[in-house]
Amino acid sequence: MDEVAVIEDAAAAEASLDPMRSRLLAELVEPGSATSLAAKVGLARQKVNYHLRTLERHGLVELVEERRKGNVTERVMQAAAASFVISPTALSAVQPDPARSPDRLSARWLLALAAQLVRDVGTLITGAAKAQKRVATFAIDGEVRFASAADRAAFAEELAQCVTSLVSKYHDESAEGGRDHRLVVAVHPSVNAKREG
Repeated sequence: MDEVAVIEDAAAAEASLDPMRSRLLAELVEPGSATSLAAKVGLARQKVNYHLRTLERHGLVELVEERRKGNVTERVMQAAAASFVISPTALSAVQPDPARSPDRLSARWLLALAAQLVRDVGTLITGAAKAQKRVATFAIDGEVRFASAADRAAFAEELAQCVTSLVSKYHDESAEGGRDHRLVVAVHPSVNAKREG
């Protein structure tokens, strides 16, 4: 089971967003049958089976094993991943485009960049899985506390200068066989789950 899977298909996204199917996906981090799930979610086994078949059709759950119980064959299923992210590709006609209004100080532009990041990395993960390869990535996640808005602005300016200097040092337009990489650096206020939720 993958830790995270990216849903790129609109129909699969729709199937996963149904509240009961979403709950079943959460329950299926551990393998389970329609019978065992029915008891957990309070639905009839037939109704759970219906939802499982829909999730299976979209590749969100997978058959682990079949067990014979009397005259019935019990299908044991498991979620394809522990968690899922819906790619903006699933909403292709209305997915965010950072090129529409590139304003590096805009929260909405940052959100459009983040959506592009999800879309691009999702595409890379899907392609790598088909090729049975890994995707070479690097990320930094941390927090910084600024004493003032002026300090935050000075930090952003210095960070931009440092990144520009590094890109200038390592970027080689003429590198034969070189591969372009996207660089996204973001600074935004931290969200305190207790306070915000």
